[in-house]
Formats: sequence, C-alpha cells, structure tokens
Amino acid sequence: MPVRAILLPLLLPALVVAVLVAVLDTPGGALAAALVTLAGSLMALGVSRGALQRQLDTLALHTRGRAEGALTVPAPDPDQLEEVANLEGAIDSLHARLSEQHSRLTQEARTLTAVLDGMAEGVWVTDDAGTVVRHNDALRDILQSTSGELIGQRPLALLRNDELHDAVMRACREGASTRLELELEGLFPRTLSVRVTPLGRDLPGSAAVFHDITELRHLEKVRKDFVANVSHELRTPITAIRGYAETLQGGALNDPVMAPKMVEIIHRQSERLSELVEDLLELSRLESREVRLTLTEVPLAEAAARAADTVRPKAEGKSQRVSLHVPAELRALGDPRAVEQVLLNLLDNAVKYTPAGGRVDVYGACEEDRCVVRVKDTGLGIEPRHLSRIFERFYRVDKGRSRDMGGTGLGLSIVKHLLQAMEGEVKVESQPNEGSTFTIFLPRAAPPKAATG
Repeated sequence: MPVRAILLPLLLPALVVAVLVAVLDTPGGALAAALVTLAGSLMALGVSRGALQRQLDTLALHTRGRAEGALTVPAPDPDQLEEVANLEGAIDSLHARLSEQHSRLTQEARTLTAVLDGMAEGVWVTDDAGTVVRHNDALRDILQSTSGELIGQRPLALLRNDELHDAVMRACREGASTRLELELEGLFPRTLSVRVTPLGRDLPGSAAVFHDITELRHLEKVRKDFVANVSHELRTPITAIRGYAETLQGGALNDPVMAPKMVEIIHRQSERLSELVEDLLELSRLESREVRLTLTEVPLAEAAARAADTVRPKAEGKSQRVSLHVPAELRALGDPRAVEQVLLNLLDNAVKYTPAGGRVDVYGACEEDRCVVRVKDTGLGIEPRHLSRIFERFYRVDKGRSRDMGGTGLGLSIVKHLLQAMEGEVKVESQPNEGSTFTIFLPRAAPPKAATG
C-alpha cells in the first residue's frame, strides 16, 4: 500500500483540528490539539489493523482447513469487518463450486473405472513415452500376470513383442492406429487380437485394447478340420460308388461273375455313406441341443443286453465272446434310447478292434452314488498319446485301419455328447496290445420309496 494512502487519513484530522484552533485565535493550543488528534488516529489505526489482521488470520486458517477437508464450519463473528465478510463469502462460493466440480469428477472417475473393470477385454493407457499409466482388471488375467505391477512398465517389459512395442510408439509419436495378433506362449498359450490407437483430443499417449481370441481360433481350426474330414470321408464311398457304377455302365453289367461283386461293393459303400450322414446329423443335433432327452429310470442290465444282442452276430463271426456282468437291480437316471446307443457304440468298437478269438466283457456297479458301466476288451489297445483325443470328431488312432473296418470316426464323439446331455461322463484306460476299458458314469436313479400303511 502507498505511504500516501496511509499518511493522508492520519494527518487530515489533525490538520483540520489545527486550522480550527488557529481560526479561533488559540494558536498556542493548536499544536497540542493536533498532536492529540494524531495520537488518537494512530491508536485507532493500530486497533483496527490488529482486528483486521486477526480476522484475516482466522479466515486463512478456516480456508486452509477446508482445503484439507475439515468438515466443521466456524461460527459467524458479529464483529467481523464488512470487507472481511465479503472476502469470506467469495471464498465460500469458490469452495462450493470447486467441491461440486470435484464430486462430479470423482463420480466420473469411479464410473470410468467400473466400466473398464467390467470389460472382458483388457485395456491399458500409456503416456507419450509408451509407459503404462492405467489398466483394467481384465488385462492382468489376459497377460496371466499374478504378481508385479503393470503401471510404470513398458510394452517390451510386459510382452516380449517388438511389433506391439513399435505399434505403441507409432501411436504416441505419429498418431497412427494399428491392429495385430499376438501369440502368447506359456503353460496356457493364448492368441490375442490387439488394437493400438492414439488417445486423441490433444491428449498425449496411446491406448490398447486386448481381445482374447484363443477359443475363436480354436473353433476356426476345428471347423476347418471338420470340413476337411467330412470331405475326405464322403469322397471315399462316393468315389467307389461312382467308379463301380461307371464300370457296370461300360459293359460289366453283363458279366455274371463281376457284376454281382460290384453291386455288392456299391451297396456296402452306400450303407457306409448312409451311416456317416446319420452320424453327422445325430452329432449336429446333439451339439445344437435339438435332441430332447427324457430322463427316466433305465435298467442298465436290459440296455446292455439289447446292445449286446445287436453286436453278437458280428462277434460270433470273429469267434469272439461277449459276456455281461451287470446286476439286474442297477438302474440309472437317463434316456433309455440314448443309454442303449452309448452302450451299442462302445460294444461295436470293442468288437471291431478286437482280433478274432478275443473277448468283450461288460461290468456294472454302483460307486459313490453313481452307476458305472465298464466295457472291457482284449483288443489292440491305444497308445497313451492318443487317449486325450479319441473323443474328438473324426479322430482316428490308425486312420487306415479304422477306414478298412468301416468306422465313421464319430461314434465316440456321439457317446461323449449323449452322456453330457444326461449329466454323465466317459473315461478310457488302455495300453497297446493289452486291450481297452471304456467306463461310463451316469446318475443313479432314486430308489423306490417303501410303501407306508
């Protein structure tokens, strides 16, 4: 504050008093009166400055308290100067507006965090140097990071992939967007689709969104393999039928020796083609859940007997013995037709892959409140490396041998899907040249309630 602004209010009262005293012809007392007046002004100024300083200190203290989050509101001071009161009102208004803005920003931040953490896709945000400054919960799962902080890391430290690092740098420096796929190795390999973009709106840095497409790529491979397998399986009987039909048309129809043989081959291949189509349709209905199974009490001994009667002519043709050891009281909860088809498929495979003179046994029991049926053969057996895949569609342990024996490659896959639809499961144990044992598990039917009289 200028010195003039302070001295003028102090000297003006004393000067007025001195002039009045001089006009009233008392010059001797003029100086004394002026000095007294000046002293009074100085005392009044000191008192007012002290009060003003105390009020300003109190206001500063309250303002700092609000800035630090104090919830107590000071009581109004009745002696507060008007100027200080106006200043305090302005500070209160500013504090209210800032508090409202802070609450709104806090709510927006919480909403954004909830949205990010609720996403199935992984997301990270980097600064202009490519360092991760924010990420959501899904990213940690996708990167299989159970320990270690992601924030503050560079892309190369999190994923050893130069392509991703270059994409992040281009987004930060050039504002370019990039799409790429990453293959993550490890205990559980994964395939990730990543889109890297600049933040935009004059914000430095980049953002990356990670999609786990491992299952999608697996399904694509399964679809391609399925189409290739179906095409191959259909081509074999169709080629045979077409070839022999053309031979018959070319004149072999009148050959009394060859014509019947060719017709028999055509008939056999047409049956194989029909079985393949039926199995494909059955498997398609099971996978799409179009088949409606009716779960009821199924006597497993009767179902096993009907399945065994169906395959027994084929077994007798190979001098095989099919024996049943299923208790008559063993009853499962399932669909009668589906249970019989499961047992028929397993028995048919056992007879098919067991050499002449072998045997097939069916055992039934109740274990841990579940019905268990084991189909055991003395066949060629299966190498351990194949056991985890034999329930896949068209998977064959020995492709040449399976086709020669007329299999479609879908029987075990149908078994698995039928049992899953009945809340059951199937397992296999086998060793080469020691035979195989297929075990099915089904829920046990509730025992009948005793009559009460």
